[in-house]
Amino acid sequence: MIRILMIFAFLLLPVLSGCTLFNINISSSVKPLEEKVVEGEGRPKLLLLDIAGFLSEKEPDGALLAKQKPSIVARVRESLRKAEQDEDIAGVIVRINSPGGTVAASDIIHHEIEGFRNRKKVPVYACITGIGTSGAYYIATATDRITAHPTAVTGSIGVILLNFNLEGLLGKIGVSEQSIKSGAKKDIMSPFRSSTDEERRIMQEIIDSFARRFVDVIMARKSNRLERPELEKLADGRVFTAEQAVAAKLIDRTEYLDDTINGMKKELGIKEAKVVSYYRPGDYRGSIYSAADAGAASGVNLITINADGLEMLSSPQFLYLWRQ
Repeated sequence: MIRILMIFAFLLLPVLSGCTLFNINISSSVKPLEEKVVEGEGRPKLLLLDIAGFLSEKEPDGALLAKQKPSIVARVRESLRKAEQDEDIAGVIVRINSPGGTVAASDIIHHEIEGFRNRKKVPVYACITGIGTSGAYYIATATDRITAHPTAVTGSIGVILLNFNLEGLLGKIGVSEQSIKSGAKKDIMSPFRSSTDEERRIMQEIIDSFARRFVDVIMARKSNRLERPELEKLADGRVFTAEQAVAAKLIDRTEYLDDTINGMKKELGIKEAKVVSYYRPGDYRGSIYSAADAGAASGVNLITINADGLEMLSSPQFLYLWRQ
């Protein structure tokens, strides 16, 4: 017992002294997804697929005593591949509660869902339970039907590039940055100096390109009823209540998740079906509203509590994100 206490004190000492931040992962490796029946009965299965939290292709850092988990992009692909091999999967409902995330992660997940829908030939619905904005809404457009809870928020169509200029702050403490570069724009969007007008024009062109792509995927969605000029007026970053989104033709209807499940059963012409969820051993799945495994590490870091999306502060990233 004394030896254990000595080891713990040794590990904790650097943290208490303010010198070090470290993570120790002593848990077992991540295990394959398993299936859990969360409600219902019968042979047909409806898969409940979660899209939650900040969307990133980056694997979250493992916290002390916590399992390292795959990114949400990796988890979605793994889930869809598993569902594709199951002959009893009759449909998929994508449960969304996310403000969005990186352009790349949003686009990859959209691509994976669209590919699955085309190959598997089963209905895929999206149901926004809380927040389904920007990149999360981008993902929803890959489905056959978009529904939302009456109190949900969606929209925020557009792109944002976050960056910080630390030049003034560093100057006050006598710190300056020196870079040796091969070209004048090699350090474009550097936090250590102000951007030039030309550099801002270059980045604006990229942002405009990603914004057009966002509009394109909405126009291409299966149940789209908007003309492009109508949609472009809505694509200014504003958010909508579920009721407003229905009126604006961005989503198809307002209803609760269980109504979406029953609607899929009706479309399939079946009275009974099992609602299933994929999980990793140790995760809890008690009902259709059980907390989603969004790919974030669970547990507490010795210095800070793990927070979705803080990675976007470390370097400039193009984001389909509602910045709250």
